[in-house]
Amino acid sequence: MMSNDFFEHKAHIYDKDNNRVSNIENIANAVIKNVSLNSAMHLMDFGSGTGLLLERIAPFVKKITAVDISKSMNAQLEKKRSSLSCELNILEVDLESKDIPMKFDGIISSMTLHHVQDIGAMFVKFHAMLNDDGVIAIADLDKEDGSFHTEDTGVYHFGFGRDAIATVAKQAGFRDVEVMDASIMRRPHGAFPLFLLSAKK
Repeated sequence: MMSNDFFEHKAHIYDKDNNRVSNIENIANAVIKNVSLNSAMHLMDFGSGTGLLLERIAPFVKKITAVDISKSMNAQLEKKRSSLSCELNILEVDLESKDIPMKFDGIISSMTLHHVQDIGAMFVKFHAMLNDDGVIAIADLDKEDGSFHTEDTGVYHFGFGRDAIATVAKQAGFRDVEVMDASIMRRPHGAFPLFLLSAKK
């Protein structure tokens, strides 16, 4: 369980990393291309951070509930509220240990899953939180050697094998599971491919 706000010292500069921003643009484009979004949908953004992903998805949906454990990241997102093109709800919740009594038409997430200890349980929770025919679009790191994170931000997984993550989604009850290329995150010490997993309830 992540009790520390690992992002407190960098929340205010989080959006100034050009690599991170272009990476999120690639992920958002992959979501828009591969998932059916519409103007009546209410999505949850799991691990929403400063809202880099959700602000790009906002024009296509009615409402987004942003869920993040980091008070400082949520504060940065709050500043964007007036510029977003959909309704925004911000919840400071640790979804690993708490439940949200809401149902969603879709769940999006970027670079959060590797911070989750039990991903099997999280996918089961995602499934339960979706309306019938609801969709998920989860982007994260391909399996890597641990060099992606140069500091401890509560990391439990050095990325994921694509077959393994697809199996976890299927075991949680998801159908039409697909895993595709989403982006390549470039760091000074290497390039790290990212995938997008999409599926339906």
